[in-house]
Formats: sequence, structure tokens, C-alpha cells
Amino acid sequence: MATGIEPSPQAGATGVQDASRAAIPARHLRTDRWWLAPAVTAAGLLAFIVYSTWRAFANADYYHAPYVSPFYSPCLAQNCETMHGGPNWELFGSWWGLSPALLILIFPLGFRLTCYYYRKAYYRGFWASPPACAVAEPHKKYTGETRFPLILQNIHRYFFYFAILVAGVLTYDTALAFRDEHYNWGHMGLGTVVFLVNIALIWAYTLSCHSCRHVVGGRLRHFSKHPVRYRLWGWVGKLNERHMLLAWSSLISVALADFYVFLLATGAFDDPRFF
Repeated sequence: MATGIEPSPQAGATGVQDASRAAIPARHLRTDRWWLAPAVTAAGLLAFIVYSTWRAFANADYYHAPYVSPFYSPCLAQNCETMHGGPNWELFGSWWGLSPALLILIFPLGFRLTCYYYRKAYYRGFWASPPACAVAEPHKKYTGETRFPLILQNIHRYFFYFAILVAGVLTYDTALAFRDEHYNWGHMGLGTVVFLVNIALIWAYTLSCHSCRHVVGGRLRHFSKHPVRYRLWGWVGKLNERHMLLAWSSLISVALADFYVFLLATGAFDDPRFF
């Protein structure tokens, strides 16, 4: 059927400009502000990258009894501030002279970098691959995640296991947030609420992961023979529907939890107590 648009061969052209594709002079036919979503995404991710980099290398103001920043827990080096009763494992001993946050952030960072949603977010926001639906990417060829370094995205499922461990440690830290500055139980302050909200969002985001959904319900031929796994798969599936919202919410909450501890540690204000 004739469309009125004839192919226009271009020497060396690839992708949407290939000779086999319809020749459309305009880069795209969208009239809305399609660039807004990737621009906001890039700005949000860049803001978190700048903030987390600053805090990770600061190596200070990350502990105020009974709270410890989620960026610095568990502590794997000997040069940590004293965290009475907290997870100080000192696996790297005294030779590690840099910020102890650099030893632990690789795991939650790796989990988020390889996450299916975050891939979409930064592929579009930073690499314009593609920048938006029905908008051609500026790259001459597309290899997907079949070559180095993007083929490393396939290790996402392994980072998921580490993310479970980190979430477990942060859950323990949240339990310790119910102590006062003298490490007596029965305390509840604003920081306790901040940590409760943060760990709830971290668990929701972690469990909404596509890899978690596969671990729970993958490789099953008959759900009827595995009712427990089917029920769990259904629950994870409901979380997975909100994976993008949980990804952003948990990203913001973990930064806010760290910033709250920073404000307490620098003496900006005292933690308001409820009881």
C-alpha cells in the first residue's frame, strides 16, 4: 500500500536512517514535551550521585547514638566511629584508610545500577538510548547488552542476594534505633520514624525486583503444585507493578536517612523524642 513516503537511501546510514526505512525529514513526529521526563530523571539521579559521593568520601558525621547512617552500615573497617551494639565487623582491619562507606556502598549501588528500572532510567536520561518513545536515539548502531560493559548487567541477580543481606543489616540498625543515647531500650524519636520508613521502602523496593519475582516463582511448570510459591509470586508481582515508584521512594528515603544522621551528628538540632 502506497504511503506517499518513499525510502531515501543515505550513504552509510544506519538505524532509523537506513535506506530500508521510510524517509521522514523530521527527527520525530512528537509535538509534546517528550524531553521533560528524561531530563527530570537525569537531574534526579545526578543529584543523588553528587550527594552520595560527597557523603561516601566525607568519612565523618555518620553516627549519632543510636543512629548510624545507612551509607556506612555495616562497618567493615577498623576506622569507624564507635557504634555501640551495632554491626562493626572490621573485616578489613586497620589497613583500610579511606571512608568505610566505600566498602559497603558497592553492593546497594551495584544492585540499583543493574536494576531493570534504573537501566531504563539512565539509558534514557544520560545516554539517550532512546531518549523517549518514538524518538530515535542518536547512536549509529545498537548492540543492546550483548557486549562489554553492558553485558555485566546480567549480574543483577547476584547483586540482589547482597541487597538482601544489606537490607537485613539495616533492619537491625532500625531495631537499634529504639534505644536512647545511653543504649537503653524504650526510646522513640523522629529518627526512629525516619529509619522505619526507610527500611520499609528498602524492603519493598528490594522484594519488587524482577530477579526476586523470578527466584520466587520462576522455573515452575505447575503453580498448582506449589501453592506457597504461587502466593509469594503473586505478592511480589503486586510490588513489581510499583517498581518504579518504589525505586525512587527508597532512593530518596535512604538519602534522607543519611542526611538526618548528618544533621544530628553536626549538632544542627536534637532528635525530637516521642517517648
